[in-house]
This record gives sequence, structure tokens and C-alpha cells, in this order.
Amino acid sequence: MGVPTVIAPMAADVLSERVAVMKESLHKSQSITDTVVSTLGSFDHRLSALETAMRPTQIRTHAIRRAHENIDKTLKAAEVILAQFDLSRQAEAKVLKGPHEDLESYLEAVEQLRSNIRFFSDNKSFRSSDGVVNHTNNLLAKAISKLEEEFKQLLSSYSKPVEPERLFECLPSSLRPSPESPGNQGDSSGKNPSSNSHSERHNSNLELEDAVYTPPTLIPPRILPLLHNLAQQMVQAGHEQQLLKIYRDTRASVLEESLHKLGVEKLSKDDVQKMQWEVLEAKIGNWIHFMRIAVKLLFAGEQKVCSQMFEGIDSLRDQCFAEVSASSIAMLLSFGEAIAKSKRSPEKLFVLLDMYEIMRELHSEIETLFKGKACNEIRESAFGLTKRLAQTAQETFGDFEEAVEKDATKTSVLDGTVHPLTSYVINYVKFLFDYQSTLKQLFQEFENGEETNSQLASVTVRIMQALQTNLDGKSKQYKDPALTQLFLMNNIHYIVRSVRRSEAKDLLGDDWVQRHRRIVQQHANQYKRLAWAKILQCLSIQGLTSSGGGSSVGVDGGGSSGVSRTIVKDRLKTFNIQFEELHQRQSQWTVPDTELRESLRLAVAEVLLPAYRSFIKRYGPLVENGKNPYKYIRYTAEDLDRMLGEFFEGRTLNELKR
Repeated sequence: MGVPTVIAPMAADVLSERVAVMKESLHKSQSITDTVVSTLGSFDHRLSALETAMRPTQIRTHAIRRAHENIDKTLKAAEVILAQFDLSRQAEAKVLKGPHEDLESYLEAVEQLRSNIRFFSDNKSFRSSDGVVNHTNNLLAKAISKLEEEFKQLLSSYSKPVEPERLFECLPSSLRPSPESPGNQGDSSGKNPSSNSHSERHNSNLELEDAVYTPPTLIPPRILPLLHNLAQQMVQAGHEQQLLKIYRDTRASVLEESLHKLGVEKLSKDDVQKMQWEVLEAKIGNWIHFMRIAVKLLFAGEQKVCSQMFEGIDSLRDQCFAEVSASSIAMLLSFGEAIAKSKRSPEKLFVLLDMYEIMRELHSEIETLFKGKACNEIRESAFGLTKRLAQTAQETFGDFEEAVEKDATKTSVLDGTVHPLTSYVINYVKFLFDYQSTLKQLFQEFENGEETNSQLASVTVRIMQALQTNLDGKSKQYKDPALTQLFLMNNIHYIVRSVRRSEAKDLLGDDWVQRHRRIVQQHANQYKRLAWAKILQCLSIQGLTSSGGGSSVGVDGGGSSGVSRTIVKDRLKTFNIQFEELHQRQSQWTVPDTELRESLRLAVAEVLLPAYRSFIKRYGPLVENGKNPYKYIRYTAEDLDRMLGEFFEGRTLNELKR
């Protein structure tokens, strides 16, 4: 316990000493801090004074740096401006040289001038920018003027009329003129009811639907890009109207010249009215061919040139094509209009249908080629002509029907054969049926709710009825009523036979055919009654008994007791005279159809020969036992049959005498 008591005072002393040391250290530290603070305050004051002294130097240094930057910018700007001037001098040299030798380089120079104008317009701070812009604009105007001349010269140099031979090579082979007939412009000439080529034409049209047309190259492909670039430069310079005028004047005249070389003429309505029908028909045939060539080859080629030359310039493309084509298509359509408005006549119906047919064939191509607002007038003119041709054709139907019914031609058919009017009308109707598809389209132009087949049937029935009405009138010109019936029989039979052999049968129907066959039979029966009733009375047993005075004898096995020999002789004598008259007269008559002729002879023979045989068998002995029997019994039944075989052959009197 004693040791701890000794240690405690010692520890306290140690602690006291340490405290004293620490106090002294703190005092020294404070003293040092005060000294440092004093020193730092002195530095702050000195730095502030130094900064104040350095500020003017800093300002001068910054100004010098900014000046250097401005100098650099100015030098760079000057370099750009000098470069533009250099490019301008190069471009000016090319422009002054002209575009003819190196068009592509010239176009680059023009584009450079435009770039310079934009540059100096955007850099107004350059003191001479306005002067430079004015100078460059003047130079650009001269350059564009030279481009216009180059465009005009280049377009003119490569715009040549297309020769007809070259156009023909672009046609399907079926439409090319044959070498042996250079005047023949294909097989699309107008038709008339006396020709025989209509069914061939129908087949030809079917082939043409799949035919390939190859529009000619109007401007070489290597030239088109140059013209396109020139056109673009002129448009950028605001010279659209000058461009349009140059293009229209050059291409329009070339297109017209191509048509003139082909044979297209500018004809007025008066010119058309004065022409002989044969001449006009040939011109219509050529017009149909020209329309096909113009639309499918020339206008198609022209539209292709416009599309390539004015690619990306839509407003000019359609306008240029419209103005180039306008006069040429107007020349073609004016002829069609003249025909559509000319005096109507039956023979014109088929050429009207041909013309309507070609306009319908070209409808979709006209619509495609002449699209857009600029071509509205051309498109409407073409479609208007189609409508007028349809209208005139339909009116001609009505005229034809009326003309058939009222035909008063004095053409006499003395032998009762088929009248020319009948064959003409039937050929006419046959031709109508060759145009069935065209007629259906035509009727659709004026739809009245009736089916097109029904309309065609109605037209045909009315024409047939008009013909029969006229034939009834013409038949009354004959003094011999038997010939009247023969004439009607021949003509109605011709109509029925023609209908049965044509497409008209399907449209008119079996009922119509059977009804008219019965009419033919009725006329045949009427002919037999009127021509042979009188002579058959000579072979009748009625009135053979004598009423007194004359000799009456019985005939063995004949049941002829009380029959007057005199009356039998008179009857036979009368029979001979009448038969010879009938033979002479009716051998000059004609039944042109072999089958009908034979059936009519047979029908007469079936009535006449049995009656003659019966009469001769019963009453011949009365004459044979008397004086001069051959004076009364001149013919055997076989003789009569042979002579009947000479009836309806249309023989002349001289032939009969021989």
C-alpha cells in the first residue's frame, strides 16, 4: 500500500510540466500564425497592385489576338472571293466561246454563273457585290440566249419528217401496202354492199387486236439528253414561253410534213360534197389507215419525245405535246367531221361504220396520249367525232329503211326473177351483221334500255318489212297475175335462203324463217292456181256431154257414153294452144334457185300430167278413131313433161325459136 502513495505526487508533477510545455507551444504557434497572417496580407496587397499594373498589357495582348483572327478571316474570305472571281473568269471564257463545240462544258459554265450570282447576292458586305451580280446576270442572259439558239439549232437539225416507207415498216404486216399495189394503203378501205371482202375484213380486225405497233424514233436517243439539259436551263432562266414556241414551231411543222408525205389532205365539207362517190370512198379508206398510223405511230412517238425531253417539267410536257399535235390532229378530224356532216346516203353507212370503228379502236390510246388539261380540247374533239359518226350512222339506218320502202326505181324485171333491190338490201343486211360488234357499241352510244341484240334485230326486221312492202308494190306492175306470184315467190325465197345462210338467222329466229317459208309456199300455190287453173279446165270431164246436134259416141270401157267428140276435139285443141302459149311465155320467166325451180316444175307436173293422162286415156279414142288425130293429140304425157323441164329457164324468144 505504501508504494502507490509515493507515485501519485510524481505523476502530478509530470502532468504539470506537460501542461506548461503545451501552453508554451500554443503561444509560439499563435505567434507564428499572427506572423503568417501578417505576411499573407502583405502578399494580397502586393498582388492587387501587380494586377493593376498588368491590366493595360493584357488589354493590348487581347486586341492583338483579335486582330490576328480578323486578319485570318479576311484572308480566308478574300481567298473565297478570289476563287469565285477565278471561276467567273473561267465561266465567262466558256460562255463567250459558245456552246456549239462543247455543250456539256458550256452548261457547266452556265450553272457556275448561277452559283456566282447566288454567292455575291448572299455576300452584300463585299463592296463590289452589286456590280459583280449585275455583270454576271448580263453574262447569264447572253449565255441563255446562246442556249436558246443552240436548242433551236439542235432540235431543228434532228427533226426530220418520217418517210411513209419507214412508217409502213412500223406497222403489223397485215396493214403494210403490198409491193404490187403501191397505191393501196392497207386493207381498211371503205366498203360497199357490192364487195365480197367483209368477212375477210372481220377476221382481219380480230388479228389487229393483238397486232404490235412500233413507234418510230423521231429524235436520236443520244441527242435527247442534251436537249433535255438545254430545256432545263431555259426553264430555270424563266424562258418557258420561248422554249415552248421553239419546240412547237419546229416539231409541229415536221409532224404535219410527215402526214402530208403519207397522203393526208386538208379537205373541207364543200370539197367532200363535190367528190364522186368512188373517189370519196377511196379517200375514206385511206383516212382510216392514216388515223391508225397517226395515233399509234406518229403521235405516240411525239408524246415519247416530249416525255423524255421535258422529264421533270410536267407543266411544259403536256402543253408542248398538245400544241405540237393540235394542227395535225385537227386536219385529220376535220375530214371525219366533213363526212359525218355530209349528205346522208345508204352507201355511206358502211364507211361511216368503218370510221366509227377506227375511232372506237383508237379511243383508249387517244385518252392515254392526250391526257391532262392541256389536251382537253383535242380529246373532246376526237370523242365528239366518234359520237357524231355514231349519230350519222344511226340516222342513215332510218334513211335506208325509208329508202327501201319508197324505192321507185323503174328497173323492170320482166322474167319475174329476184329484183336488184332485193339482192342489194340482202347484201346490205349481211354486211350489217358483219359489223355486229361495232353496231352493239354504236347502239350503246344511245342506250334506251333495250338490249343491243334486240335493237339490231328490230332494225333488221324493219328493213325486211320495208323490202317486202316495196316488192308488193313492184309486183303489181305485172299484167299477168301468175307472174306477180312468181316474182314474189322468187324474191321472198331469196330473202329466206339468204337469212338462213347468214348470222341473221340467229337474230331473227326460226319462227321468222318458218313464217316466211310458208309465205313462199303460198305464192307458189297462187302461181299454180292462176297459171294452170284455166288449162286444167280443158282436161275436166265437166261439160263434155253434148247438149244436142253434135255427134256423141260411147267409148269402150271409158264410161264416156254421151260425150261429144266435137267438144273433146275443142278441148284438146284449146289445151294445145294454151300449153304452147304457157310454154313460150313461161320458158322466158326465171326461177333462179335450182331447187325451187325443180320443185315448182314438179308441183305443176303432179297436177297436169295425171289429169292429161287420164283425159287422153278416157277420151283419146274419140279423136284417134277420127280424121287427123295428131291435129288434136299433139303431145304425149312424156312430151309435156319434157317441155315442163324448159319452164323458168329465162330463155329468149330467139332461143325458143331455135
